[in-house]
Amino acid sequence: MKPAPFRYLRPTSTEEACHSLARYGEEARILAGGQSLGAMLNMRLVTPRVLIDVNRVDGLAEIEVSGDTVVTGAVVRQADALADPRIRARIPLLAMALPHVGHYQTRNRGTLGGSVAHADPSAEVPLVLATLGGKVELRSAHRSRCINASDFFRSALVTTRAPDELIVALHWPAANSRTRHGFTEFSVRGGDYAIVAAACLVEDDANGRLVRVRLGYGGCGEMPQVLETSEAVGRLLDDALADHLARDAAERIACRSDLQASAEYRRHLAVVLGQEVLNAAKRTEARA
Repeated sequence: MKPAPFRYLRPTSTEEACHSLARYGEEARILAGGQSLGAMLNMRLVTPRVLIDVNRVDGLAEIEVSGDTVVTGAVVRQADALADPRIRARIPLLAMALPHVGHYQTRNRGTLGGSVAHADPSAEVPLVLATLGGKVELRSAHRSRCINASDFFRSALVTTRAPDELIVALHWPAANSRTRHGFTEFSVRGGDYAIVAAACLVEDDANGRLVRVRLGYGGCGEMPQVLETSEAVGRLLDDALADHLARDAAERIACRSDLQASAEYRRHLAVVLGQEVLNAAKRTEARA
């Protein structure tokens, strides 16, 4: 199939892109990487009146380090982020997750901002952003705002972005010497959508005792689900604690049934993968 007719716009500035969004609103769609949107257009799942291509907008492909935050422009390619030493050093959880995103070919075109905007429940980039406590920067013709990732995702393919708003950047809290991470997922084949994905952030003090533990899950429900526990604070992360935290988290998250897996199977995977990422974080701590 082919897309329904649409008007094609290619702005070169954020202001121009926001002006177009203000004019066309819900009748417009934003093209970044196009790895999801292209298929939806061809199948006529979406039939926008206007397609706004933001690939030539100045500044949207930049990566900047500002203090304890890394800011990635909305059209930073997934492959470029994976290859960037600043990402590997300062956002190691993202570097762990990116090899699981689609395939080599799609990562060369897919963007970080596009993945967050699409908000697929199984997508790795939104899960990492939510697990780290990152933010989404949005801009319109009339305002600019940053919203926590935990508040940005509403449901499957649904976010709080208004029709006249453009995602211009993602704000990632940078890792420090006391933070450890883990990421894994289970899918039928490599590159397929994850049936369940798990991510964690573990922070300890100078004595190796836990200060913070965050477990994030993708694929289980309609959006990324992140749990932070206070009962682990002050304890050492050992096998028993990792098992307890993973089981407790799996009981607290929402799990759905579909053609790929039942809710019960997803909950079982959440336990297994939760243990795996926590143990990966523990092993990283032992090497430090």
